[in-house]
Amino acid sequence: MLRIHVSGWDLSKVRMASGPDALWETILSFHRLRDRRASAVFGKWRAETRPRLNAEVRLLSAVVPPRGYFPDFLTPSQESADPLDFTAGMEALRATSPERLKAEMAVLGAGGTAGARAAAPRRAARPALLEPLREGRAESLGHLAGALRDYHRAAVAPYWPHIQSAVEADRAVRGRALLDGGADELLASLPPVIRWRAPVLEADYPVDRDLHLDGRGLLLQPSFFCRGAPVVLRDPLLPPVLVYPVAHSCAPGFAEPGPWLGRLLGHTRSTVLRAIGDGCTTSELARRAGVSLASASQHACVLREAGLVHTLRHGSSVLHTLTPLGGSLLRGGAPVAVS
Repeated sequence: MLRIHVSGWDLSKVRMASGPDALWETILSFHRLRDRRASAVFGKWRAETRPRLNAEVRLLSAVVPPRGYFPDFLTPSQESADPLDFTAGMEALRATSPERLKAEMAVLGAGGTAGARAAAPRRAARPALLEPLREGRAESLGHLAGALRDYHRAAVAPYWPHIQSAVEADRAVRGRALLDGGADELLASLPPVIRWRAPVLEADYPVDRDLHLDGRGLLLQPSFFCRGAPVVLRDPLLPPVLVYPVAHSCAPGFAEPGPWLGRLLGHTRSTVLRAIGDGCTTSELARRAGVSLASASQHACVLREAGLVHTLRHGSSVLHTLTPLGGSLLRGGAPVAVS
């Protein structure tokens, strides 16, 4: 059980991540690659990804074991940068100090300790691959960054629009909860594996751990590749972040809209309807659907006139949400006649 102790001051500083974190998604996807479960969501992705992988997997397998602790420096805080930018994440990783590198590699060599991200028996990591990292050599970070870059290009980058769409849909749900009831409602809206029992946020977790925020607040980071239990950093002095799994609404994790929906609305417009999902602005819609801003606005207008989308203006932006009719189309029921 994980218990995150939230003071009143911490509650006022709870915040949502601005989008998927490229490094968290990369590291957690490597877990999913070796996990045979959840094949309905990740099976197709695994089958497509594995043939594209090369020697980089050997080093990553040593640094990121299938279960248990993996070093915190692999997912550096990017609150001052753009977490969607993989290059910025690589720069932050390369900037890891030799002292921190040696300390966290020592924990990895010991198999993790109580209070780590997860504690589970595992085979000893390959010593020859890890020795340069354990000694804190700067060039070893460059080799690791190169392996992560190659893996990211093969396993994550091709699917980034799907990852971003799923995370943005989750953010829309959390944003509505925040507007409806403040930070209390936001924390209460998190997935069932996380339970808000003020002033403690509890979560299913492989080990028993207490995390005191001490006025630093908490960053909520939805993740496409996180599965089951949420993840937190091992070092309690690092900026607190709670990485939690988003809901996967369709069986194949990277499915396209159903063929009948494409025939009814046209491929692009059906993609736009699905991209609206749990709500988004026009700029978010353009990014999710892979169309221009003007095209997204035009398609949303047509869908609104057809009674499939509701548009609410807020300041200089608009929020598009599905009407019950639009939602029924996306749930895969029989096509509804649109007049």
